[in-house]
Amino acid sequence: MTHRVERVRELIRRELAMVLEKNYSFDGLLVTLHDVNITPDLRSCRVWVGVLGGKTYQQEQAVEKLRNNRGNIQRELFKRVKLKNSPQLFFRLDRSIERGVRIVQAIDDLPPSLNPTDEPAPPFREPGKTKVKVQEFATDEEFETAADEDEDA
Repeated sequence: MTHRVERVRELIRRELAMVLEKNYSFDGLLVTLHDVNITPDLRSCRVWVGVLGGKTYQQEQAVEKLRNNRGNIQRELFKRVKLKNSPQLFFRLDRSIERGVRIVQAIDDLPPSLNPTDEPAPPFREPGKTKVKVQEFATDEEFETAADEDEDA
């Protein structure tokens, strides 16, 4: 992506967020702009929208509201952003936040360690590889003594 396209993409994302915040409300839903993808010829622009809260049908209704008001949104946006050709906006629902929340909840719901002594599990060893001996030393003197013994061996 060229620098100009990248700058236009960022400008559209920032100004579109301002237009939506100022002119549109979504009953009890939090609508955020996740990303804006613009074609290199600046003719079309996909807007990835995240909707938090509510049921699935309410989230779909929020995105449908944006799609239905696309003309007004584009008009307001391009009063703020002056371009030779104003890209056509296409709104898409982005569910990546929901997937992330489900993954974090699944990780939090994992059972505690099955090792009752709370010792770390032994390191993974591939077949044919030598074993790794792990020792813990209370003092530096014990470490130096063990290192000297390894060198002599």
